[in-house]
Amino acid sequence: MTSTPTDLAAIVPVIDVAPLEGVLRERRRVAQQLGDACRAHGFFYVTGHGVDEALVRRLETLSRAFFARDLASKRRIEMARGGRAWRGYFAVGDELTSGVPDRKEGLYLGTELPPEHPLVRARTPMHGPNLFPDLPGFRETVLAYLDAVTALGHRLVAALALSLELEEDYFALRYTADPLVLFRIFNYPAPTPESVGIWGVGEHTDYGLLTLLRQDDNDGLEVRGAAGWIDAKPIPESFVCNIGDMLDRMTRGLYRSTRHRVRASALCDRLSFPLFFDPGFHARVQPIEGLPARADDREWRWDGQSVHAFEGSYGEYLVAKVSRVFPQLSSDLARGPGRV
Repeated sequence: MTSTPTDLAAIVPVIDVAPLEGVLRERRRVAQQLGDACRAHGFFYVTGHGVDEALVRRLETLSRAFFARDLASKRRIEMARGGRAWRGYFAVGDELTSGVPDRKEGLYLGTELPPEHPLVRARTPMHGPNLFPDLPGFRETVLAYLDAVTALGHRLVAALALSLELEEDYFALRYTADPLVLFRIFNYPAPTPESVGIWGVGEHTDYGLLTLLRQDDNDGLEVRGAAGWIDAKPIPESFVCNIGDMLDRMTRGLYRSTRHRVRASALCDRLSFPLFFDPGFHARVQPIEGLPARADDREWRWDGQSVHAFEGSYGEYLVAKVSRVFPQLSSDLARGPGRV
C-alpha cells in the first residue's frame, strides 16, 4: 500500500515522560499512556526526556562533518576492521534489508568496552571497543549521548513494566541490568543519477526490546498502521520510540513489534540516530507469566517468522538476524564466541 497523508503524531500519543522522575502515582499515569500506545500502535513519541539538546546538536554537527568526507577517508574505520564487535563504517549499499541493498551509509557503535572486559575476552559478538573517526570531540560526544539515552531507556522500560502491572524492576532483574546497547548513526544521502531504488531501509521490525530514535528535521520514516503506511514526521526535541520483537515475545503479542521503513529523501541528506536498548546478549527471553497467548502474526510479519517460536538466547536471535544484514561479515560471527 502507498503512504497516506496521515501524520503518525496525529495518531499515536506524544508523551511527556518527565513525571517518571516523580512519585509513583505520576509514574503510573505515564506508564498507562505508554501501555495504551504499545497496545494500539507499537510506537510513541516522548518529550520531557532530559537528554541535553546541546549534546544532540553537537552529535548532529559532527555526524554531518564525518559523512561529508570522501569515501576513502570514511573507510579507514570500516566495519571489517571492527571484527566481532560489529562496529565501524559501512557505505551505501553495504547493508541489506530482506536481501535488498539499503540506500544509506552509517556508523555502527555501542557500549564502549575495553579489550580486558570479560565479554570481549570471550569474543562475544557485538561487544568491544568502538571505531571512531579522527574528528575532535566525536568520541566524547557519542559516549555522552550513549550514557544519556541509555539512562532514558532504563526509565522507559521501568514504566513499561508498570504498564503491564509488574514491579518496576521486572525487566532490570531479568534482562536489562546490563543491557545490550547498540547505537547507529545513519545518513540517507540525497539521490544522485547513479542512485537505485527509493528505500533508505526496507520494511522491517526491530529485534530487541525498545528503540529510541532521534531524527533530524527531515521526513522519511514511515510506520505500518491498520489503514496503510503513515508518515512519522519529526517532532522537535523528541524521540520516536518503538517496541521490538523481544517485547512482543515477552508479552505474548499484547505489545506488537510494528513494521516500519525509511523512504530516502528526494531533496537532501537525512540523519537519524537509533539507539537499541535490548536484553543482555546471553539472556533467554521468556513470556511474562499470566499473560494469555495471542494469535501468532507470522503471516503478517515482514519476514514470515514467528518471534514466539525460536529457542535460545537473545544473542543467538540477534546474530541470526544481523548476519543476513551484512552477509560479508557473517562468517566470523558464525564461528561463535571463544573460537578463532
